[in-house]
Amino acid sequence: MTGDEQVFTDEDSAVMYDIENPWDTDGSTYEGYVLTCATVLDAVLDVGCGTGSMLHLARERGAAGRLVGVDPDEAMLARARRRTDIEWVKATAARMAYEAEFDLVTMNSNAFQCFVTDEDLRASLAAIHRALKPGRVFMFGTRHLQARAWEAWNPGNGGTFTTPDGRRFRSWFRVEEVAGPLVTFTETTALPDGTPVRTAAATLRFHTPETLNPFLVEAGFRIESQYGDQRFGVLTPASRDIITVARAQ
Repeated sequence: MTGDEQVFTDEDSAVMYDIENPWDTDGSTYEGYVLTCATVLDAVLDVGCGTGSMLHLARERGAAGRLVGVDPDEAMLARARRRTDIEWVKATAARMAYEAEFDLVTMNSNAFQCFVTDEDLRASLAAIHRALKPGRVFMFGTRHLQARAWEAWNPGNGGTFTTPDGRRFRSWFRVEEVAGPLVTFTETTALPDGTPVRTAAATLRFHTPETLNPFLVEAGFRIESQYGDQRFGVLTPASRDIITVARAQ
């Protein structure tokens, strides 16, 4: 099959996402630690679960408790539903209606940055707090504003990937606007010759601890620890990430 003959459907977008974003199962990283927790706890909620990779792995590794994935993207959830022993719910975080049901709520792959406005951030944190049993934990990561990660989001840093059935595609980001902590960008998926197949736009909100932590406290969380990278490094003004462990009070 040549590049020009390749066809990609809307359903392929979720497959492509998994190829470009493999789940990190290294136990020394944040994602590996979250996976370990999901494997042993009684009830885990993954907000912005995407294709469900983390919950799939947790079940494969012996998780016997309740696992729930919530995401507003139907194409992602369609791929997640390959496993029927996990609850999959189409919803935004703010629209969740759980009441003291979970031992852990997590948001991975920087999904937290999709809370762009103060109103959505407050409503989402309130719903997450309600979903947790008293004293239980919300764990998530978000990119640190000061690291300016978006400066590397350009076509020159794109990559070429291959689907399980042998189709090759390219993918790259292009920043369209930076307005304070809000970064709007496009992601383009293309054939190997560069012919675009799909372009999607999104806006993400970047944080510093000073902008993030007051929202958590206001929502009723006590911040137990924060780290500066996926390997639990010390959080500094130059850190790439803000990895947060917050307990519901």
